[in-house]
Amino acid sequence: MTTRMDDDEASTNHHRHQPPPAAAATNGHARGGGDGDGEFWSSFTENLRKVQSVLDRNSELIQQANENHHSKIRDNLVKNVALIQEINGNISKVVSLYSDLNVNLSSIINQRNGEIKEKSNNRKGDDEQESIHQLQ
Repeated sequence: MTTRMDDDEASTNHHRHQPPPAAAATNGHARGGGDGDGEFWSSFTENLRKVQSVLDRNSELIQQANENHHSKIRDNLVKNVALIQEINGNISKVVSLYSDLNVNLSSIINQRNGEIKEKSNNRKGDDEQESIHQLQ
C-alpha cells in the first residue's frame, strides 16, 4: 500500500531534471564552437547541479513538514514555520540560479550572433573587393 507522500515523492522524482553529464562541457569545442563554450557549459552544468541540490533539499524539507503536520504535535507544528521559511528562501535561490543561467545563455547567444555577423560582413567585404578587382 502506498501513502499519499509516496505518490508525491514518486511524481517529484519522475519529473526531476538531471543536469547534463560533465562531458557536455567539451561539446562546444567538438562542434567547432568558440573558446568560451567549455567554460559556458562547465558553468551551466554547475548551476544546474546547484539547482538540483536546492530542489532536493526542498523535497526533504517538504517531507519533514508533512510528517510534522500529520503528527499534530504542537512542537512539530511550530518547527514547520522554520521549515517553510527555509523552503521559501530556497525557492528564491532557485529563481536566482535560473536567472543566472538565462543571463549566461543570452550572453553566449549574443556573442555568437555577433561572431556570425562579423564573419558575414567580412565575407561580404571580400566579395566586394573581388568584384572591384575583376572590374579593373
